[in-house]
Amino acid sequence: MKKIIINGSSLTIEDVVNVSRHGFKVEIDEEAKKKINYCRKVVDKFVDEDRNVYGITTGFGKFSDVNIDHVETKQLQKNLIMSHACGVGNYFEDDIVKAIMLLRANAVSKGNSGIRLETLQTLVDMINADIYPRIPEKGSLGASGDLAPLAHMVLTLIGLGEAKYQGEIIDSKEAMKRAGLTPVELTSKEGLALINGTQVLTAVGTLTVYDAMMLSEMADVSASLTIEALNGITDAFDERIHLLRPHQGQMDAAKNLLSILEGSENTTRQGEIRVQDAYSLRCIPQIHGASKDALEFIKTKVEIEINAVTDNPIIFPEDEEAISGGNFHGQPMALPFDFLAIALAELANSSERRIERLVNPALSELPAFLTKHGGLNSGFMIAQYSAASLVSENKVLAHPASVDSIPSSANQEDHVSMGTIAARKAKDILFNTMNVISIEILTACQAIDIAKHESKLGKGTKIAYNLVRESVDVLGEDRVMYYDINKVYDLVKSHEIHQAVKKEVIIK
Repeated sequence: MKKIIINGSSLTIEDVVNVSRHGFKVEIDEEAKKKINYCRKVVDKFVDEDRNVYGITTGFGKFSDVNIDHVETKQLQKNLIMSHACGVGNYFEDDIVKAIMLLRANAVSKGNSGIRLETLQTLVDMINADIYPRIPEKGSLGASGDLAPLAHMVLTLIGLGEAKYQGEIIDSKEAMKRAGLTPVELTSKEGLALINGTQVLTAVGTLTVYDAMMLSEMADVSASLTIEALNGITDAFDERIHLLRPHQGQMDAAKNLLSILEGSENTTRQGEIRVQDAYSLRCIPQIHGASKDALEFIKTKVEIEINAVTDNPIIFPEDEEAISGGNFHGQPMALPFDFLAIALAELANSSERRIERLVNPALSELPAFLTKHGGLNSGFMIAQYSAASLVSENKVLAHPASVDSIPSSANQEDHVSMGTIAARKAKDILFNTMNVISIEILTACQAIDIAKHESKLGKGTKIAYNLVRESVDVLGEDRVMYYDINKVYDLVKSHEIHQAVKKEVIIK
């Protein structure tokens, strides 16, 4: 059985993907258990001594100045979860829900949150049993943590709300019963420890940046197919050029293109057909490379956040202190996830411009819209329309969420990050960009066939072309196109094309 051991300090992006998508089980580190128990004893001491500690013996937000009697601490935590479960909209997909649960479990396993070990163990058991709390996508300000969506996660933990179990949406209490688990009765600090954090925005962003990094490699493959179709000039990818402007992403993209195109008889050198290509071909290393560098930066921020303590208050058990701070604030991730949206949108922008060059006879020597009998047939005319629509939608979605703020909790929380919106928008742009690149791949393969270039493809492009042609035939007469687009999209989403290319060609 493959498993991930959590301790609050060593979780990786790949671990999150393996648990959320590939069925890896979760186990709490033995040393972490000791820290959790030690921290819990300190919280119990605070309660026994009636210390004035935010969220333990007080209300929340604006109610932080209202003292709560220690005999009411259990009701306080239950009320917190019920009252904060105010999410709306569609529900997060299963992989995101599991990532949310994993990230929250990892955060509290560090031993600074005051949760009981048995409560954390039940959350881990839910992960391992594939119980998926129903968590609505909308309702978080990304500031006092992802309060509303995390409250929906905790509803299932305490036997309220709804959950998905074995493909069926049922009452949470019934889901727990079927899985052989007992709902938890929360006690002091536990409700707050479970919902005051950035794990929803971080879960969405973690899976999105992982897929985006894969897609940036796929974009180099799709661009290479277009270069094959249009007899692109490879001089622009010469290593000497990029060493004079040594941005790592730019250098990697240039190397990728030359590796994927190695052995091609379709590519040209400057002056053979034309002196230079248009920017959407010639500047691929600079355009794609800038997105690659952005993704590397975002990845470093995600790796910090998935192992961060984002509670309030944070317990320092050795000092017997509980300090109210702002680690729950999503701003450190809101800006990177806005950057993620822009980096993905630019991959789509350049891809759509290459699609236009493929279908526009004024920009190539190919027949209009890549059909031999234009007029009767429209060919790839509307495929380009779809790509144009998606990149235009991306431009709207790429407006940064993090520049917005709106006060909440009677102005006690007077600056919020909107980081969850930033992450969700980046995820939407990822979907659009995957579809644009899928359309480019499909269009480029059609152009390669029309130009009779298929027998002269490079090492990497030949692999990609063959995979596409195993699923989609060359277009002769018009047919229902969305089937073809969806088939290529499935190849892109599953990473099948670029992983097959990577087995034979070194790409980054």
